[in-house]
Amino acid sequence: MPPYERAYLNDTFMHTGLGIGIIGLSARAMFQSGFTYRLMATNPWVVMIGGLALSIGTMMGTRATSPDNYIQKYGLWAGFNVTQGALLAPLLFMAPPALIARAGLYTVAMMGSISFVGATAKQEKYLYLGGPLLAGVALVAVSGFAPLVLPATAVRTLAFTENIWLYGGLAVFGGFTLYDVQKVLMHARMAERGLMAKDPVNESISLELDFLNIFIRMVQILMMQQNRRK
Repeated sequence: MPPYERAYLNDTFMHTGLGIGIIGLSARAMFQSGFTYRLMATNPWVVMIGGLALSIGTMMGTRATSPDNYIQKYGLWAGFNVTQGALLAPLLFMAPPALIARAGLYTVAMMGSISFVGATAKQEKYLYLGGPLLAGVALVAVSGFAPLVLPATAVRTLAFTENIWLYGGLAVFGGFTLYDVQKVLMHARMAERGLMAKDPVNESISLELDFLNIFIRMVQILMMQQNRRK
């Protein structure tokens, strides 16, 4: 890998790790202070919709801000990460710390191995996956709404849609990790030629979202396995 691409990728991974750290610390702080419980006790749907709106708003604001505007850029990025922490905090009520830690290790291992494949593959080899992965995300998203529209008696259908949500989601966001790493390298080449600004903060957002989506599913899968043993 050329030095400029390696440096850009390393910078992106550094921001990704920092962002995930902010998410984890903010989720833990909100959980321990009781802030999350008080929010969820008011109206979970309002909190969820408002949190998603704030998350999308800060993400779009971060992406739209020039990397030269450091204060606004990092302020919005920090706000995005704290918002993700607030959305993630309810998981801490449902899963023990040891299980959360295992899910985190599995997620790091999965993303690390996939990232290595993407970083060492031929240039732009996996960028064709963008379209199919978007279709996969749509299918996974629809399967996630199945429990809201299907009756509780449709056990087999609900089990099928749950598998799509969990295992299909793992495959889709694993694929997105591969795609996003190759996209970072393509952007590095463009930035080196002066075709776009170097912006590892924006690059890190996609990888953070990949991590969160894989991590949440890892937690759910480990919880299901734990319940079956009981």
